[in-house]
Amino acid sequence: METHWKRLTSVLFAALLMTAGREAWAQTSPSVSSASALSGARQANGQGFQGGVPKVFAPTMPRVSYTLYPWKTDIVATVFWVGEEPTEKNPTTNTKSAWDPQWKINFGGYDDPDPTKRTSNFIPANFVPKQNPFYIALPYNDVESGNTRPDAQRIPWFKQRFRTKGKSVVRGQWLAIRYGNRVCYAQWEDVGPFEIDDVDYVFGPSRPRNSKNNGAGIDISPAVRDYLGLKAGGKVDWRFVDLNEIPDGPWRWFGTNNPFTTAKSTEKQQIQNRLEELRRMRDEYFRQNGNSGLRVR
Repeated sequence: METHWKRLTSVLFAALLMTAGREAWAQTSPSVSSASALSGARQANGQGFQGGVPKVFAPTMPRVSYTLYPWKTDIVATVFWVGEEPTEKNPTTNTKSAWDPQWKINFGGYDDPDPTKRTSNFIPANFVPKQNPFYIALPYNDVESGNTRPDAQRIPWFKQRFRTKGKSVVRGQWLAIRYGNRVCYAQWEDVGPFEIDDVDYVFGPSRPRNSKNNGAGIDISPAVRDYLGLKAGGKVDWRFVDLNEIPDGPWRWFGTNNPFTTAKSTEKQQIQNRLEELRRMRDEYFRQNGNSGLRVR
């Protein structure tokens, strides 16, 4: 009996140690909680890149030899943001996206592009976004009037991801955006600039069809802009990437729509479930064998 007790307590203790270690690691990660992230943001002394020093990451380059997704080069990039109101140059409101009528609400607020009102973690200074702040827009929507467009068949991953008509298979797709020797990663969360059906450019060899804003072919968020050190109207290269190509970086830290943060939450829940199972095993052992005086309280 004593041998069984030692075995069970050893397993439980090891599991508790593993959990404690993971939690300690998580507390050093910028994505551990909204409270800690916002606290760090408010301590940025100036709350933006003019008042604090942004985190620096080594340039990370995805594969440059043959890849499934080729680079689009020298593409004019413009900056847009969640909550942006219509202007003369941009008549489209960004309180909603092509796929989310409540985008600003679901994001968590206004993604202020003012560098003095942003933190060194590339997020707004006054709140922690509920969704990934590293987002972009491309001029193609695979959904039209509630139906899947026929030309969506040209999407390379269409067959693997298609589940039902009218549900986008491009929303949330990751891209690499390259500017000079820096590479940033972001998720596709809206449609634009200006065009909505430029399939020959987005999934083919053509240049952007749009002629406005010097022929802009991609919209980038303030977080992408700040990480790359890019000004609106600058030219970037971009291509689609798979999850296994995405290195560590601030693009993995925030957002319920971010597979990297949701994976951490799932792992934590699995650990908690396992600990509960071990506690039940311990309690059942004592119920069957007595020795309640040895029970760990």
